[in-house]
Amino acid sequence: MKLLGLIGYPLSHSFSKKYFTQKFEKEGLTKDWQYELFPIETIEKLPELIQTYTTTPDSPEGQRYFAGLNVTIPYKESVIPFLDTLHETAQEIGAVNCIKFNDRKLIGYNTDYYGFQKSLLELLNGAHLKDDLKALILGTGGSAKAVAYALKELKIPYVYISRKAQEKSLTYDDLNDSILQTHHLIVNTTPLGMSPHTEGCPPIPYKSIDNEFFMYDLVYNPEVTTFMKKGMAQGAKVKNGLDMLHFQAEKGWEIWNENSDNNPA
Repeated sequence: MKLLGLIGYPLSHSFSKKYFTQKFEKEGLTKDWQYELFPIETIEKLPELIQTYTTTPDSPEGQRYFAGLNVTIPYKESVIPFLDTLHETAQEIGAVNCIKFNDRKLIGYNTDYYGFQKSLLELLNGAHLKDDLKALILGTGGSAKAVAYALKELKIPYVYISRKAQEKSLTYDDLNDSILQTHHLIVNTTPLGMSPHTEGCPPIPYKSIDNEFFMYDLVYNPEVTTFMKKGMAQGAKVKNGLDMLHFQAEKGWEIWNENSDNNPA
């Protein structure tokens, strides 16, 4: 039986397990595929986890073996040294959220950028074609890097916003009305506002937002985050990250079922 799973910590809830379990049931794949959660406290425990299961299909009948893994917070960047090779897109982004086991080798992919880009285009509805659309990326982690790659492909200039001063980024204290008024797309890549701490939100000047703004929150639980609520109150068009997860999940499924390790991701 082919085993898929999600590594991260903590894993209080999981879109992926529910999504793939329902997919396997619907498509009659439960005898061949299974999806599990693997909350590992440190990324150094990944080799131990992998050794728990055989990674080859020539195992005894009914025995599970790894076919692939998803990677979530906080390991999208720190997992890279544990992989044998990276798909070119994951290498350029510098973050991995999808691993394929191929002939005992671990290949890292990034499907986050694909899911985000496809979902974002539905929100923008052509607004990205305007020459003056610029973006603010809240956060600088692995998800933020995938978002930046997607925006770069769409030719949307962006600026990172972080809590601490970093090279090529501004801090929340730097974020004034002047900057906000020239960056009408705001993408939250932080976990602020995620269940169970739903009251949280990035500290930006929401009162400067109006109906010219697009606000995308990678958080999907709750369905409407505080970040989104504050934007909606000002007339902004908002969207959560659920569609992004659907798109990236299907891209991961495509990768795990592809014989070649050169498929685009």
